Amino acid sequence: MSALQTILVDLNKVIPIVVHWLHLLAATVWIGGLAFLVMAVTPSLRKSVPKEFVKPICDAFYREYRRVVGILLLVILFTGGINLHYVGQLMETQTGVSLSHNAKYLTLFFIKLALVLGVLTVYLYTVIFKTEQTGEETAEEREEQTIEPIPFQRGALWMGVFILLCAAAMKHLHL
Repeated sequence: MSALQTILVDLNKVIPIVVHWLHLLAATVWIGGLAFLVMAVTPSLRKSVPKEFVKPICDAFYREYRRVVGILLLVILFTGGINLHYVGQLMETQTGVSLSHNAKYLTLFFIKLALVLGVLTVYLYTVIFKTEQTGEETAEEREEQTIEPIPFQRGALWMGVFILLCAAAMKHLHL
């Protein structure tokens, strides 16, 4: 029990753990929700409802999800910055070399950051350019909306998968 008490008393250990946990939790909820929309909701709707209802129902799901994602992205960006600070401290303590001298870690970090910015761009695109059906769409546009009712979500999911891959690799480069 004294080991647990030592960890809980030492805020320099508790804060990084909690921040990293929040970061992982937010990323998991975000990617999991996106995967559910892309892999379960949209294909199921295509099979079970008439084509003209696929887009409006997907939009209803996405409206709720989009509210959550906005908060999650803020949590991810904020906790990611704090995580970077603690990783830098840990690396300097363990190796005597600062984070700025670890080229592999920084390369993965910037790849991950570029992917996060890509997902953020997709999110902002869907928030700013809401695609409401007007009834004046061509048959081709309606078919495209049936195939991918929420624009760029498959691409965002793949970026999210690669973000998680970069995170896993980064975790092992600073130990």
